[in-house]
Formats: sequence, structure tokens, C-alpha cells
Amino acid sequence: MRNRARWIQVVALVAVGLLMAQGCKVGPDYTPPQKELPDAWHEAATDGLVDGAASVQTWWDVLDDPILTDLIHQAQEANLDLHGAFYSIQAARALRGIANGERIPSVTGVGGANRADFSENARAPGSGEPSNEFLLGVGADWELDVFGRVARLVESRDAALQASLEDYRDILVSVLAEVALAYIDLRTVQLRIDYTERNIETQTRTLDLTQDRFNAGLVSALDVAQAETNLAATRAELPVLHRTLEIDYNRLSVLLGQTPGALQSELGGTDGKIPVPSGEVAVGLPADLLRQRPDIRRAERDLAASTALIGVATAELYPQFSLSGLLSLEATSLSNLANGDSVTWSLGGAFRWNLFAGGRIRNGIRFEEARTARSLVAYEQTVLFAVEEVEDALVTYKTEQQRRDRLIESVDANERSLDLVMTQYKAGLADFQNVLDTQRSLVNRQNQLAASEGLVVQSLVSLYRALGGGWDPDANYSEPPMTSAPEQSDSQESS
Repeated sequence: MRNRARWIQVVALVAVGLLMAQGCKVGPDYTPPQKELPDAWHEAATDGLVDGAASVQTWWDVLDDPILTDLIHQAQEANLDLHGAFYSIQAARALRGIANGERIPSVTGVGGANRADFSENARAPGSGEPSNEFLLGVGADWELDVFGRVARLVESRDAALQASLEDYRDILVSVLAEVALAYIDLRTVQLRIDYTERNIETQTRTLDLTQDRFNAGLVSALDVAQAETNLAATRAELPVLHRTLEIDYNRLSVLLGQTPGALQSELGGTDGKIPVPSGEVAVGLPADLLRQRPDIRRAERDLAASTALIGVATAELYPQFSLSGLLSLEATSLSNLANGDSVTWSLGGAFRWNLFAGGRIRNGIRFEEARTARSLVAYEQTVLFAVEEVEDALVTYKTEQQRRDRLIESVDANERSLDLVMTQYKAGLADFQNVLDTQRSLVNRQNQLAASEGLVVQSLVSLYRALGGGWDPDANYSEPPMTSAPEQSDSQESS
């Protein structure tokens, strides 16, 4: 009895010593990278824009378009890419839970019943009858994380979970921008259709005029044929525009998680107005990208996860200690199983140490170190790409505004020219070729103007996407974005 108590004391002292040593974590401690960014955006790109913090969380409010806002909200709830990204978060959360579960003992229930009879040659003297054995108890195993293998693994899984959250946000930024871009393209096409239909009406009146003048013997049949050719060419643009319009409808429907063709009734009866920014545009500072762009935040978390895995690999160089125990009831008769004399127990400790692994462990460490270095390069590259995207979007937004303003002047002058040349043609002072040239020029300039008006707003959307706008830092990602998503199982939480 005394020896057993002494043995328990020894095991307990060893266990306490190992537990006290669990604060040690091998491998490098993670330090977030410090990336130097310019103090301000390029002056030529931001000329005319407002200095100050950019309000990018709900950037679509600046466009003041209720229909676009409604489409944005539908996409937030029903887009299937977001739905898939949500379950990536759930998967990462489960992996973190698996790693965290290694910190605590695993407890296993054991039990069994056995009846055995030995051969005559193996039977002990006096044991002529078959024997019974009944067992019921619990066993426990616990890895003592002396060198931080489990702690580093949990650290890596935590960072990976955070990276999956940033991936969701990154997809959200792209999806909402794509909805706005498709919507603006749809409105642009509707405006081009409106311009084309008005030009068809004008050219139809011109054809009627040339036909009347031909009937009166004032012009040749060439004028009539040219007027017919011009009208037919303008009418030929309509099927192409309507085809593009249907494609935009389908694109928007899919982005909203709907069947293609579901939005024609909602958007088809409108006047095709392109949304116009209702306020001043602030762009913030380059340093804001580090906290706002989800892809940068994700790259930083990927780096943290890779760094922690170096510690997991390094821990393989050191011994792994574990404790195990068993408390059970064991008897040869089922009626005696609950008897106090049937209690049996065991308590012990063990360690495992890779003394020779053929370079596997050292190369595993080198692999994780190389992967971490690659993650750092990826982080730095992501930051550079982000700055490039913002600078490109800024200069595109600015120069397209200038182009649109010149096109407005051009269209206005072209319309005046058409009025003048038509007056001169009716008076016999101008050749019909001048009328044709002016009408064709007007059609071309109006198409360019409609496209430019759309590009101005699309470049603004691209700017907000480059700034990382569209996600809420307080959003809850514990519920799927779609109410029709499969339910999560809550069974066997303790396992």
C-alpha cells in the first residue's frame, strides 16, 4: 500500500512539473510586418477630389439610387459566392476547434464482456471451468504541451480562421462592386438605346423630307438612297444594344442569386438614368488600405498562420509527454461488477522522442520557413497591387470626367450643327452629304457620351472597390447570408 502511494506521489510530481513547463513555445513569435506606404496619393490623380477620410463602408449611398441600393442589399443576402465563403468560415472554425481540443484530456468510455475456456494443455491446475470477465470504466489521455506544439497549432488555426473572415469580406467587396458595375452598364445601354431611338426618329423625318423633295424634282434619287442607308444603319444598332441589355439583366440576376431573366420586369420599365454621385468624393490616405482592404488583411493573417506552423514543426525536435489513466470496474461475475472490490485503476506517464528521422523534421522546419517567407512576399505584393489599383482608379475617374465634359460640349455643338445644316438643306444651300455626315457624327458622339457617363460612375465604383469598401467591421458571420441555407448541426458538441 505504501509503495502504491509513493508511486502516485511520483507520478503527480512529474505531472505538476510538466504542467508548469507548458508555457514554453518553440519557434518564432509572430510580429506583424511593417510596410511603408506613401503619405498621400499622387497629386495629379487626386486633383479635384476631397482630402480626408473616405466613407467606404456603404459607398453606394453616394450614388443616391434607391434601385441600386436595393440590388446591393439583395446581393448581400443571396449571392452564392458569399454563401460558399460563409461555409469556408465554418470549416476554418471547425479546424480551429479541432486544434483547440488537443489542449484538454480526451476521455473514453470502455466496457466489455468476455467468456473464455482454455485448452486442456493451457489450463492451469484447478481451473477446469470456463471463466467470465466483465469490464466497465473510463480512460483518459492527455498530451502535455511542454514545448508548445498544440499552442502553436491553435495559433495557426486562429489566424487561418481570421483569414477566412477576410476572404469573405474580400468576396463581398468584389460582389457588391460587380453588382454596381453591371447595373451602371445596364443603365448605360438603356441610355444608348434612347439616343438611338431618337436618332431613328430624326433620320426617319429626314428620309421623308428627301422623298418629298425628290417627288418635287428638287433632289436626285441619290439623296433618298443615302437617307435610307443611314436610317437602316442606325436601326441595325438596336438589336446589338438589346442583346447587351439582356446580358446585363442576366448578369445581375446571377449576382443576386436569381434565375437569369428575373429582373427584366423590375428594371426594364425605367428611363435608363445613370446614377450620378450626389456628394464629394474623399479618398483617404494610402495607410488606410492596410486596415480597410480585406485582401491585405487576409495576406497578413496568412503570414501569421504560416509563422505559427514553424513552431509546430520545430516542436517535433523535442520529446512529447503524455499522461494516461484508467478507472474501471472489473469482475468475473456481473452481479459483483458494482462491488467496491471490483475497482481497478492505473495512472502513468510516457514520452515519445524522435531521436532519428532521416532529416524529415529538419526539412519540415525548412519547408515551413520557406512557406512563411513566401507569405511575406505575397503580403508585400498585395500591398503594392492595392496601391496600384487605387492610383489607377483615381486617374481613370479624373480623366474620364474630363473626357465626358468635352463630349457634352461636342454633342451640344453637333446638335446645333445638325439644326443649321438641315435649315440650309431645306433652303437648297447645303448638299445632302453634309446632312449625312452631321447625323452620323451626332450618333457617334452620343454613343461616346453615354459610354463616358457610364464609365465615370463605373470608375468611381472601381475606386471604392480598390479602397476596400463595402464591408461592415461589426457584421456577424455566425449565420449564413441566405435564409434558405442548410441548417448547421448542433449535435455532439462535446466531441
